[in-house]
Amino acid sequence: MRKVSTADITAKVSELCIEAACNLGSDVIDAIKTAEKTEVSPLGKDVLGQLITNFELANKERRPMCQDTGLTIVYAEVGREVELDGSLSDAINEGVRQGYEEGLLRKSVCDPLTRTNTTDNTPAIIHTTIVEGDALSLTVATKGAGSENMSGLAMLKPSEGVEGVKDFIVQVVKNAGGNPCPPIVVGVGIGGSFEKCAMLSKKAIMRTVGEPNPDPVIAALEAELLQSINDLGIGPMGFGGMITALAVHIEKHPCHIASLPVSVNMQCHADRHKQAVI
Repeated sequence: MRKVSTADITAKVSELCIEAACNLGSDVIDAIKTAEKTEVSPLGKDVLGQLITNFELANKERRPMCQDTGLTIVYAEVGREVELDGSLSDAINEGVRQGYEEGLLRKSVCDPLTRTNTTDNTPAIIHTTIVEGDALSLTVATKGAGSENMSGLAMLKPSEGVEGVKDFIVQVVKNAGGNPCPPIVVGVGIGGSFEKCAMLSKKAIMRTVGEPNPDPVIAALEAELLQSINDLGIGPMGFGGMITALAVHIEKHPCHIASLPVSVNMQCHADRHKQAVI
């Protein structure tokens, strides 16, 4: 067994929260730079250029790239040969608390009914998986509400098939318009159950932007949907243009013969997530 200190987990989560808020991944920046070259709308091209400048300034000055510093979602993959000296969830939440305080990040978490702010952006949403090995992998995502609120889930009839799945995904994006701050990354979960497909769609947006699903059939569906979504003409920040989405990422899971769950989770252009291994 390999012992891992919860203090090290707290420190790493704190670091990742700040890093995610201030330093956008190169895959997202490269995709937006490519989009700027591709976009034919003068206004859309100008918007994309401003986004790039904003990302560069955020990284240089170590300031959040967006005022909505999000709800913190943490994916923890814990090796079965790892021994912790305390509570994993407590360590992660303490890391979020410290990171949002030290990074001067906006605290956006509140009670769903009273709307009373928890004052420290906790509790985080934590997904824990036991894996092989003696390492602990942490992925921290800071998810803003503008894109999250535009997500959708449907329990389709199996008879609606692939065409029904495609129609639902495109319609969710169309209904969202400029609200999720495009260009967006569209995460899609297909199959499983009500909650499983939602989790799949959220996990899908963690993939490297534009990296196709290893299944060639799913990869082809991703490409088709990306074209259909960009044909909507919503464009950067909803001002019209060719580039509404940077990528469509799909994950699937077997489901019951009588159901066809589909979930769409959108991520705005500030596709913020960072990973580290302890």
